[in-house]
Amino acid sequence: MITYQTEDIAMPAIHKRETTAWIKAVAETYGKKVGEIAYIFCSDEKILEVNRQYLQHDYYTDIITFDYCVGNKISGDLFISLDTVRTNAEQFNASYDTELHRVIIHGILHLCGINDKGPGEREIMEAAENKALQMLSDFVQK
Repeated sequence: MITYQTEDIAMPAIHKRETTAWIKAVAETYGKKVGEIAYIFCSDEKILEVNRQYLQHDYYTDIITFDYCVGNKISGDLFISLDTVRTNAEQFNASYDTELHRVIIHGILHLCGINDKGPGEREIMEAAENKALQMLSDFVQK
């Protein structure tokens, strides 16, 4: 089950049913089933608080993924700062909607085992994000 929640911010305008089906389809391409996934949309201040409290990092970020996966079932809590998503969309000259979906699927890709911190991993993650965004495009057109 995938849930969408907010903390100290308004819910973004996403199509929950389509987004949930898309997330499940992306996970399936990696041989994964979706377990309990909670999206928590929040402000920069909240994500900074989470980053400090749980990861001992003192900086803003767009997403923090807490991984509770067991076997082939992906589960986790995904905190997404809508403030940073908006800033990144402007910085990368992307639409807010595209950047939001990129971050939404970024956390799922982490749960599927794709990393982005080591040498060459960022490029692999970006390719996986782009492939997933293309799937969303196809999905919405059906």
